[in-house]
Amino acid sequence: MNYQQVQTAAIARRIRFLSRCVILATLFVIARLFYLQINLQHYFTDRGQRNFLRVETVQSPRGNILDRNGTLLATNRPVARISWIGSGRRYLLDEQKLALIKLSTILNRSLENEEALMARIKNAERHYGEISIASDVTFNELSKVTEAFPNHTNIVVTTDFQRFYPHGQCASHLLGYLGRHIDLAGKTGLEKLLEESLKGHSGTILKTIDSVGKSIAQIELEKSRCGSDIKTTTNRSLQHLCESIFPEQRRGAIILMNPHDGDLYAVVSRPAFDPNQFLKPISHAEWAALQEKGPFMNRAFGACYPPGSIFKLITISAALETGLITPDATWHCKGYSVLGRRKYWCNRHAGHGELTTMNAVAQSCNIPFFEVGKQIDIDLLARYAGYFGLGMPSNVILPEKNGIVPSRSWKYENLGEQWWTGETLSVAIGQSFLLTTPIQIARMIASIFTSHLVKPRVLMHEPIEQIPLALRPETIKFLKKSMKKVVTTGTGRRLRNVKDVKVYAKTSTAQTSSAAKRRLGTQYLEHGWFAGCFSYADETPLVVVILVEHAGSAQVATTIAQNLLNGYKKLVDNKILSMHAKAP
Repeated sequence: MNYQQVQTAAIARRIRFLSRCVILATLFVIARLFYLQINLQHYFTDRGQRNFLRVETVQSPRGNILDRNGTLLATNRPVARISWIGSGRRYLLDEQKLALIKLSTILNRSLENEEALMARIKNAERHYGEISIASDVTFNELSKVTEAFPNHTNIVVTTDFQRFYPHGQCASHLLGYLGRHIDLAGKTGLEKLLEESLKGHSGTILKTIDSVGKSIAQIELEKSRCGSDIKTTTNRSLQHLCESIFPEQRRGAIILMNPHDGDLYAVVSRPAFDPNQFLKPISHAEWAALQEKGPFMNRAFGACYPPGSIFKLITISAALETGLITPDATWHCKGYSVLGRRKYWCNRHAGHGELTTMNAVAQSCNIPFFEVGKQIDIDLLARYAGYFGLGMPSNVILPEKNGIVPSRSWKYENLGEQWWTGETLSVAIGQSFLLTTPIQIARMIASIFTSHLVKPRVLMHEPIEQIPLALRPETIKFLKKSMKKVVTTGTGRRLRNVKDVKVYAKTSTAQTSSAAKRRLGTQYLEHGWFAGCFSYADETPLVVVILVEHAGSAQVATTIAQNLLNGYKKLVDNKILSMHAKAP
């Protein structure tokens, strides 16, 4: 092969190599174009549409929360907002500056001196943007703005909806409040529990904008749907009555409940809070002040207290049911009872003298119950407490505590110690480790008058749930007579001054510490209880439970009960409560 042939062959090889490279490059470009055009079609289409399309969310109004008669407890109110919409210029015209000055005069605020706001207005002016100048404008201000700028290009008025609690702190622990994380959402109470039903469903709109951000068209993609309305079992008038009679400086709770179906007509927990306060940003100082007061605990459901003498109704039930005593038994109270070397004192150190079992309940004498405590087994007493719903959840839909009903196994599991008879004496009068919630006491009292434990209801659509009370009719009858005697001759006799109201009651002064600490401060004083059932005219009987923390005695709670009954009579006489269902 000569030199020319060699050269020709070399050139041919180079041409084939270059051809292959061109083919491979072409295939690579085709593959890349296929990948970009086919595989990434949706990605680039979306990126392109973002240049001129905007999807905006339209918030839906929350559902209303109503009382049993349709009175609004939580609703939405229209909130007017004044905004500035830019025109696409790089600077504000003299006419626009004059409009802003006039607007600041109407709103009684100096817009031209708020540098940050003016900077935002100028930025919005250049980019057809929209910024809020003033929100929650009063009706008077709104009227003046509408009159001054009826068709202004830049100044527009829009209306949103804001949550509103028309009765302030009334029923705040049932309703709860809204908190902001991304959007407003329920943080406590029914607002949190029923968030999915109340919040509704947000809508969306698709806006088309031009190159400078000005909206030129919009399409509604999905309609917003309002949240569902929720009807509660509460009665606005009774709730307001209970709120008004509870001393402002005191801590505690009031419960009004229908003993037959468990409807909660009123629930008060003090201290309370105004849910409207949380609809706007709260300063650190305001939050710290709220935390110091401790208003968020629902003392009706979520706080535990020793029941004191109210528990004597359970002790006497266990003693009667098991035959430890008879209804006609008599006792001698000399002011104390002795177990071993220790004296267990009556609430009246001078003693009550001779008295019947029923009078012992009425006078809240401790001695008969100490004597029962010497004979009864703590596990048996705990079992009867369970019959009345103590130490277990009431199944109310809001968060609650279980409380404590001590027994041998409970003490060993929690304290690693055995049970002593002296502790049974303390439990027999409602002290020792025993802890209950006001809602449990309400169920207990209701069961005496209906012969069944009822589930407390907060919502009208909740099913009625009842469990038969495992007591003989004779024992239940004895409990009713004893509670009647509390009002006629016993510790609740001041209620005799409320005419024409039929009242059964039990008062209680529950110790929180040793008697020696009482003088060290109010935090060592006893809690005061009042629990009972009352009826007036032909209205449904209601169970009332009143707890006052560190009151020193049951007198404060009994005074509140007296004010409640007087107020209730006025509401019935004025036919404000005519919507009550009649007693079955």
